[in-house]
Amino acid sequence: MSGLFITLEGPEGSGKTTAALRIVDTLKTLGYEVVYTREPGGIEIAEQIRQVILDPKNTAMDAKTEALLYAASRRQHLVEKVMPALQTGKIVLCDRFVDSSLVYQGMARNLGIETVYQMNLFAIEDVMPDLTIFFDVEPTVGLARIAADNTREVNRLDMETIEFHQKVYEGYLEVARHFPNRIQSIDASQNQDTVFEQCLSLIKSRL
Repeated sequence: MSGLFITLEGPEGSGKTTAALRIVDTLKTLGYEVVYTREPGGIEIAEQIRQVILDPKNTAMDAKTEALLYAASRRQHLVEKVMPALQTGKIVLCDRFVDSSLVYQGMARNLGIETVYQMNLFAIEDVMPDLTIFFDVEPTVGLARIAADNTREVNRLDMETIEFHQKVYEGYLEVARHFPNRIQSIDASQNQDTVFEQCLSLIKSRL
């Protein structure tokens, strides 16, 4: 595929979505064809699955069920939106991808990172990001941002314990160590302008 696949990862409240929107606008201004999307979601079927996964009422959801729903959503999103865009040479900027499953279900839900990775190989085949930017921020900082933002939806993952979110953070650090060539970390506790500029610099280095 001739396009460029970039994913943004980070714990809740890391600021990646805010940065993503600025990055997309900037790249389009520079003349690049950019598709911005998100996981879970991005297309109708995947958005329906997202509603089930993140519904605060679904507290009885089993960890393996959750992991399988994410993988199903990912597969449909990939074949319907991501791969066609990459095949036509576009830049795809995706808010979360397989690394989220590795840390949220693999690490925080105790399913095992390798187990969840093998589960997702069926969904993604050999499609992996060319670049992943990890928004590195301590869970207490991210959750404080969420608490202060009354415009943001509160989903089932936001309601988890601080111990859960700490496991997510530790999982990201582990996955970043495992894929040092693909995953580039930035200090997401910095102000929005600095984070945006650092993200843009990393992306330009791959264009």
